[in-house]
Amino acid sequence: MKNKTRLFAYTGTLIVILTLSACNKDVRTFNDIHFSFEFDATQERLDNLGNPSTVPAGHATQTPDFKLLSVHYIELSADEFTPFKDGTVLYLAPETEAGGDGAIDFDSSLVAEAGADFLKINLERLVPGTYEYVRVSVAYQQYTVNYNVNNIPIIGNLPDQSGTIASFIGYRTYIRDLNIENLTTPIYANKPQGFWGFETLFTGDLADYNAIYTGQSPAGATTVVNPIDATSPVPAGSCVITGRFAEPLVINGDETGELYITFSFSINESFEWVDTNGNGAWDIDAANAENTEQVTDMGLRGLIPNWEWK
Repeated sequence: MKNKTRLFAYTGTLIVILTLSACNKDVRTFNDIHFSFEFDATQERLDNLGNPSTVPAGHATQTPDFKLLSVHYIELSADEFTPFKDGTVLYLAPETEAGGDGAIDFDSSLVAEAGADFLKINLERLVPGTYEYVRVSVAYQQYTVNYNVNNIPIIGNLPDQSGTIASFIGYRTYIRDLNIENLTTPIYANKPQGFWGFETLFTGDLADYNAIYTGQSPAGATTVVNPIDATSPVPAGSCVITGRFAEPLVINGDETGELYITFSFSINESFEWVDTNGNGAWDIDAANAENTEQVTDMGLRGLIPNWEWK
């Protein structure tokens, strides 16, 4: 009986080996595309059409200290004549109708810091072909800025402070409880492009005075860089930033190894506000929100995509 059992075992193993060998020609190697971010303070500051940009009179800017970023959409396209969404769409973030109209679901969004994998997908999703352009819809940014806060009850004015901005520049975002650093404020609503929350980061004896302030930049004021607007425009308010590979990415379909694509975003003076008193600093009024200097533009100022095989 033992010999018969062993025979069945050997026979079964042989069948498995032969079967695997016969199917070996159909075994596929699963390679991935890794997407990550870079935040470059020295990269050129561009306008909506990809031209060098200047700061409007009466406005002031600063280059934020970037911490986190999230994107809503990733598309690779062949050339400057490929219409938006007619390229190879590789990612679309979760959306929700919890706030009424369809919106980006912030609680379900992927968020990453510089250098970390934001997203990893199978290389087979990238159709063989030549790709010259990348389109990335930025949804959320988190960064530190410098500011003055005035008219705090009992305390008075506190100049030269540092706090954290939660910046929503996607077309529309549904936000539940907004946690920025240490504090949380309920929103539970759709917010249009340009909504922001700001948390003061007082320490020591001033920590009890920490608060979250919120605001909204004007409609249509967010910079969305698209150097091929003349041949391939994007919808207004979409924050779909367009960038061109330094060297076209060619996919044959028989590649080996892992593909790493990095999105280098220009954060050069990307935080802009109306400088009502001309002091070059962002002034918040703790007692009267109407006196807080209005944030006008939080759009990133350019995209340079790069790729590398490893």
